[in-house]
Amino acid sequence: MNYRHVFHAGNFADALKHTALCELLRLLTAKDKKLFVLDTHAGTGGYDLASDRAARTGEAEAGIARLVAAAKPDAPAAVTRYLAAVAAYDRKFGAHAGPPRRYPGSPRLIRAALRPQDRFVACEKHPADAQALKREFAGDLKVEVRSADGYHALKADLPPPERRALVLIDPPFEATDEFERLARALKHGLRRFAIGCYAVWYPIKDTAAVEAFVASVASPKMLRLELQVPETAAGKLAACGLLVVNPPWQFEEAMSAALPWIAGVLGGTASVVAPPAGAHSTAPARAPAA
Repeated sequence: MNYRHVFHAGNFADALKHTALCELLRLLTAKDKKLFVLDTHAGTGGYDLASDRAARTGEAEAGIARLVAAAKPDAPAAVTRYLAAVAAYDRKFGAHAGPPRRYPGSPRLIRAALRPQDRFVACEKHPADAQALKREFAGDLKVEVRSADGYHALKADLPPPERRALVLIDPPFEATDEFERLARALKHGLRRFAIGCYAVWYPIKDTAAVEAFVASVASPKMLRLELQVPETAAGKLAACGLLVVNPPWQFEEAMSAALPWIAGVLGGTASVVAPPAGAHSTAPARAPAA
């Protein structure tokens, strides 16, 4: 494995994924019942945006920094909550003005939303990142960090004793057959625990591969979120999506407001579509021009 998320922390893909993640956590923890959260490809937990590796790509400047600068009191509620979660993590390293210098990865966003009765397992396969993740949560009894392939956790941890779960699957997409592996893992998870909420991130480079993946998911309740931004260099990722299976009530409405706003600020387009299993809607909601 060569992928390191620090190069991409706080970019447009994180804005989509983490706005949705914060909203899913808010809605799923609104009930008193226990929640199990599984992050299959967790990364290191948090990222220094001032580091050489993060600054080299400039992706945070084109992503989270622009969203923070554009935020106003009338921004969609889900966006406001996401930016507040980023700011809360950043403040732990010292108060300052301007864009964030530290950015929370999905494990930190999840940990901040956990209640005493909830349980969290974070998996990371990259040896160095897994060690960094263990250091990030050293002594925190609410977080179980595993140096392991997160796909295997879908078999080991589902169904959970809590009978409620949010599963975040965010692969690095280094393998040429990643979509096939992802589809198999998701379908296996759904067979083991059909009522769980699954949030699955994917890049959009090969449209046919994306369509085949979405069509392969045999679930009656799905929401497909996609975000595209202006291409800055040939071959560089400029579009991605999040497939949410069994989204909670009010999630679609929240993201239908948040995602076009994000796309408008970033100069791109967005869609929030609820396709039937094995079929696709052709009427995405476009973001207004920036």
